[in-house]
Amino acid sequence: MEKILVVDDDSHERNGLCRFLERAGYDVRSAADGLEALQKVQTGRFDLVLLDILIPSINGLELLASLPKDSRPKTLIITGDESRETLLRSFREHAYAFIPKPVHPEELLQLTKDALASKSGQDVIQVVSTESNWVQIRFPCEMSTASRVESMVEQLSSDLPGPIRQSFRVAFHELLMNAIEWGGRLNPEAMAQVDYFRTRRFVMCRIADPGPGFDPSNEKHAEVTARAENPLMHSEVRAAKGLRPGGFGIQLAKSLVDELIYNEKHNEVSIVKYLD
Repeated sequence: MEKILVVDDDSHERNGLCRFLERAGYDVRSAADGLEALQKVQTGRFDLVLLDILIPSINGLELLASLPKDSRPKTLIITGDESRETLLRSFREHAYAFIPKPVHPEELLQLTKDALASKSGQDVIQVVSTESNWVQIRFPCEMSTASRVESMVEQLSSDLPGPIRQSFRVAFHELLMNAIEWGGRLNPEAMAQVDYFRTRRFVMCRIADPGPGFDPSNEKHAEVTARAENPLMHSEVRAAKGLRPGGFGIQLAKSLVDELIYNEKHNEVSIVKYLD
């Protein structure tokens, strides 16, 4: 049975989380402050820590940085502090996920399952830069990791105006899936990279995959090559190859952002959304 430590100084929230996770079948312990939590992690084995940031004695970020590197449990940050500094420090200290309060129970349960099912040991996501206006992430080309990267970018964009945030989110998802599926071939040994840039005037993401690139005119599985006499040709090609429904990613992204820029090989793409 997986063992979970819940760390929160609010007894009502802490006890509620413990009961919820116990009903889901986990062995749950709790701590009311950072020092107590650190002592429990150092003297016992935990598979996962649910950690609030604003806790006494040692705050959540200090605790995260103090966790033993050789036997470090996965960590879900659950907090009401959504500041950019807290978010970036959580990434830097390799938190598995960052969850703003209030927490939706089903979302928490799914993240708990995902974290416990992920590979043990060193985090596969490499956060290379956490400058406030430039975050750089390298990660394996696998779906489970890509979903975490999506969540990170969504958190970085959480303060954007609603319509801009939604358009950017959908465009990023489509192009990230292209990079993972076509460039990386869903190979966990191949690495992709995302650079997230933020200024007062625009938000931008560069997605680089490890593949050789592509010629858009030859991509028969993509809607971009469709002809008027057979507009669904790409769907037929995808079905014949056993691919999931889709092929609209590039066209959809173009319609949602202000600029879509590929390099010469088409294995790197930048999406730009202006904020004014």
